[in-house]
Amino acid sequence: MDKVGIIGGTGYTGSELSRMLCTHPEVELAALTSRQNAGKKVSELQTFLKGYSDIRFTEKISDTKDLDLVFVATPHGVAMDEVPQLMESGVKVIDLSGDYRLRDKAEYAKWYGHEQTDAKNLKSSVYGLPEFFRSKIKNADLVANPGCYATSIILACTPLVKAGVVETDIIADAKSGTSGAGMVPSARLHHPFCGESLIPYSVGTHRHTPEIEQTIGDITKGGVKVTMVPQLLPIVRGILSSCYMNLKKDMSDEEIAKIFEKQYGEEHFVHYVKEPSIRAVVGSNHAHVGSNVIGNKVVAFGVLDNLVKGASGQAVQCMNLMLGIKETTGIDTPGLGV
Repeated sequence: MDKVGIIGGTGYTGSELSRMLCTHPEVELAALTSRQNAGKKVSELQTFLKGYSDIRFTEKISDTKDLDLVFVATPHGVAMDEVPQLMESGVKVIDLSGDYRLRDKAEYAKWYGHEQTDAKNLKSSVYGLPEFFRSKIKNADLVANPGCYATSIILACTPLVKAGVVETDIIADAKSGTSGAGMVPSARLHHPFCGESLIPYSVGTHRHTPEIEQTIGDITKGGVKVTMVPQLLPIVRGILSSCYMNLKKDMSDEEIAKIFEKQYGEEHFVHYVKEPSIRAVVGSNHAHVGSNVIGNKVVAFGVLDNLVKGASGQAVQCMNLMLGIKETTGIDTPGLGV
């Protein structure tokens, strides 16, 4: 059985990874790091793990030997300090931050505000979206796990761009639950401010924008321009991205639906539905896509749980591929539904 660890075990994505991995039948969750909680039982802090894990936090991942794969669930900029040593020791890595997503170091510096300092491993990293890069992920030693908004928008737009039926100027109206903003408290996330409200933020400056443009461009062998308008919903989990594109010719709803069904018809975790909803996918690794034609435009929808298919669940999906495990193992559950 492969042994896996998590650097950054107390954030939302790290906690979600712990929840999934402690019941995974093919791997052992052998290490979680937390400088502030080193020595404490994980289940003391993450009480939902009571009865599932007696593991204790360690200060450093190197405190645990013989790991086969490590998840790095840290803020941007931290992974670059951890990944080189892990790679040198022969450990496979999945980075859930944005440190290895953008190939262009200048683009990374522009959007993230600091330098990408690990050029060697950046060059070999593979973007972890299995529905489009499955074979590369299987052979990868370092996977850059996609962003949550990016996953929803890429899944919604790529089939239509790839089919050549839409113009490449995309407007993405993307709404997310508050867990997508992470655990660090802020005035914007304070309940009296964000409860019963809808708040736009990072309009035109969100860091997932270049990631989306790069990835759709890689898949379709062409360039796209994305105007992204993120908004904060007063819910905990879930993303609904509404993506507006101009059609190159008159098309019906049925013709658009066939394009999606051709792309995702054999996929286990991505489904075309007429009316995508957040509630249908929350708690699961499933993403729903949908579409509506309005005159000479089409609106494509991408819906997922930002902590699962948008983060930790997708990371486990990639882990399964990297370790030669059946892709759906440990994450094959439906959404909550109600």
